Amino acid sequence: MKIIVTGGAGFIGSEVVRQLIKETENEVLLLDKLTYAGNLESLEDVSSHRRYRFQQCDICDAEAIKACVNDFKPHAIMHLAAESHVDRSIDGPGEFIQTNIVGTATLLQVTLDYWRSLSKEEQVSFRFHHISTNEVYGTLGETGLFEETTPYSPNSPYSASKASSDHLVRAWFHTYGLPVLVTNCSNNYGPYHFPEKLIPLVILNALEGKELPVYGKGEQIRDWLFVEDHARALRLVVDRGEPGETYNIGGHNELKNIDVVRAICALLDELSPSTEGRPYQEQICFVADRPGHDMRYAIDASKIEKELGWKPKESFDSGLRKTVEWYLNNKTWWERVRSGVYQGQRLGLGEES
Repeated sequence: MKIIVTGGAGFIGSEVVRQLIKETENEVLLLDKLTYAGNLESLEDVSSHRRYRFQQCDICDAEAIKACVNDFKPHAIMHLAAESHVDRSIDGPGEFIQTNIVGTATLLQVTLDYWRSLSKEEQVSFRFHHISTNEVYGTLGETGLFEETTPYSPNSPYSASKASSDHLVRAWFHTYGLPVLVTNCSNNYGPYHFPEKLIPLVILNALEGKELPVYGKGEQIRDWLFVEDHARALRLVVDRGEPGETYNIGGHNELKNIDVVRAICALLDELSPSTEGRPYQEQICFVADRPGHDMRYAIDASKIEKELGWKPKESFDSGLRKTVEWYLNNKTWWERVRSGVYQGQRLGLGEES
């Protein structure tokens, strides 16, 4: 297959591209605007491969996207390009509306025009795969799981923008017949993660002797999914998923945020003890909670298991150890990231618009 991956220089997208190049015979065109979280250094080990191409491109630019699609002639498009950090969406929702909603609508229309130009046989085999988040469902109480039929109830500008893009994708399926797939995943973690998110931020702040900020009391619960497991699921969906269907992807790892932070500290105590000889947990501090913070996310991933045979390979313990070890062994990568605009400061206070 020839596959376009939008947002392929980001955290999840780069893992998808690395797997497609290393583990399949597929040809990949990576499209990425290269905003702050897009990093081509995450793709260095596949960048010279004959089946890999890169084009810097904004999904809101219809003419540029059209030129890329018509030239490459893909069999599938995996759409991961998005603004994705809740805290940033609180400070500046406009970028999320533009990229996640307007950008997705632009990409859909370009794709529809291209799809209509294909032969009937090519139309049947084509796929537009939209990668989304479980945050579109809102927040759960102490029990229950997000299912594919759970009503949408987004609570942040980020999740509202992703919910909007999900609805647009389904509309292009029901209205125009474009063969689409939608996946909604739980919280990802793993190597190459931009250090504004909880796990990499805690790892690097700990190593740098900084405070480890925990929102509220750290009682918020998330289901954690190792990025390599997620990428395998996405590849399976684009290969075997049924057009028009949604598949929830989760890691079966529900944990309170405070317990995640403590687990990171324990691993660092073991693998890279503080030069001062004190436990990393002493750097934990509790800060004012995020405005509108969802209390609990949890995914029911039984559909993708039953229909496509996917299960996560990593437990949270094994995945977290691999993640911490990767950051300890790849200082050059994250030092370059840290040398940019983002230095680990608090975001999402709602003081900008």
